[in-house]
Amino acid sequence: MADKFLHGVEVLEIDTGPRPVRSVRSGVIGLIGTAPDAAGATPASLALGRAATDTALTLTAVAAGVAGSAITVALVDPLASSAALTVTVAGRAITVALATDASGALTSTAAEVAAALGASPEAAALITATHGVGSDGSGVMRATGTAQALSGGAAEPFPLNTPVLIAGNRGAAAGLDTTGAGAGTLPAALDGIFDQIGAVVIVVRVAEGADEAETLANIIGGVDAGTGQFEGVHALAGAESVTGFAPRILCAPGWTHQRPDGGANPVVAELLGLAERMRAVIIADGPNTIDAAAIAWREDWGSDRIFVIDPWVTVYAADGTTRAEPASARVAGMIARSDNDRGFWHSPSNQVMNGITGTARAVDFKLGDANARANLLNEQEVATIIRQDGYRLWGNRSTAADPKWAFLSVRRTADIINESLQRAHLWAVDRNITRTYLEDVTEGVNAYLRDLVSLGAILGGTCWPDPDLNSAANIAQGKVFFNFDFTPPYPAEHITFRSHLVNTYISEVFA
Repeated sequence: MADKFLHGVEVLEIDTGPRPVRSVRSGVIGLIGTAPDAAGATPASLALGRAATDTALTLTAVAAGVAGSAITVALVDPLASSAALTVTVAGRAITVALATDASGALTSTAAEVAAALGASPEAAALITATHGVGSDGSGVMRATGTAQALSGGAAEPFPLNTPVLIAGNRGAAAGLDTTGAGAGTLPAALDGIFDQIGAVVIVVRVAEGADEAETLANIIGGVDAGTGQFEGVHALAGAESVTGFAPRILCAPGWTHQRPDGGANPVVAELLGLAERMRAVIIADGPNTIDAAAIAWREDWGSDRIFVIDPWVTVYAADGTTRAEPASARVAGMIARSDNDRGFWHSPSNQVMNGITGTARAVDFKLGDANARANLLNEQEVATIIRQDGYRLWGNRSTAADPKWAFLSVRRTADIINESLQRAHLWAVDRNITRTYLEDVTEGVNAYLRDLVSLGAILGGTCWPDPDLNSAANIAQGKVFFNFDFTPPYPAEHITFRSHLVNTYISEVFA
């Protein structure tokens, strides 16, 4: 403080000035689906004895998962003659007192120890005992001296209704398909994403129902009344608190194309509420039948957060066959790739889709042909896939009812800027509202907008304190208002060359 006495020198750290703003990660994919062959939890185990002496025993936790690693087993010498084989359990500590003969020598065989553990209800509730490979259990066990803990227990890698992070790693994704049969929708979806880029993917696995309607209900989910846990698509709402990443691109391949009873798709309807809260977009699949059905699907929606693709794509499978797959996962991967390579302000249209052999139905296309199937679908805000120097995503527009937000890239640019500014100003909450405060916040935002201009992410933008809303009454209530504007770049969707035939250049022949 200025009024304190000090004979010397001090340094005061002045915590004013603008703060830097960093754009949030835009290419995180939220993926939901089924995988009935996903890996389960791994039980902890402990190996005792040796096969060479016929004493090898394998003790395995009854309950799979990390909890089994807390179980300990001790084989002890009772240090008494003619002692009986006994098993005692205290919590998760199992103690086996080995039998002895009249001279005090140990006599319990591996088979007898295994039988005693199985005969103890308390021990049998914790572990099972089996003979090791090459051991018949006839050998006499030796005391272990100290208690030994089971090890190797691992939790289920993809528990139901739980967000799980896969950071661009096909190896981690292999846990969703332990048989290699590709059952469910998640294995193929992740393969499609990773064909485009090693993206950050938040996976939510749900149980496969007895029929499509039951599985759709599981995908839609909700909140468990007993535990309060999010289920189905709602698990994505808690993804950031669990994984540290917020998904911005949502998809549920195989579950967004249906129109039950001729109505709107229920999974997309449920995702839409989440997308609005999370500032995310939904990549959905059309019905993969005829153009009229795809257009009817699109007419169910008027949101700038839904991007629909039709038809599906064909993929060469491991068994040598070609199968049709929903395109949404690959499009989500393409958006993540575009964000990484070019920036979130670019449209994913006219980019090559990797890993496909074709489309489920032919899509005719010719540059300049307004009546081609690709153009007719695009005209109705349905993106498609064309074959032009590779298979390319073709379409810029979401299902927005408001033409101001027609382009998907405009919606996403606004989302990332808005989210970045919101997250970057936690420091500004509860600070005193002063002239310096207003200047610091304003300059920090303007510096960020200038950076975006230099990157080409926006054409221009400005932040300023609102002179009308920042009234004495509002300031006295702790309310402060800043305005900012920006102009995103728009994709060159319609390019026109105007051709003129003239005779002006005939004179060049005689020049």
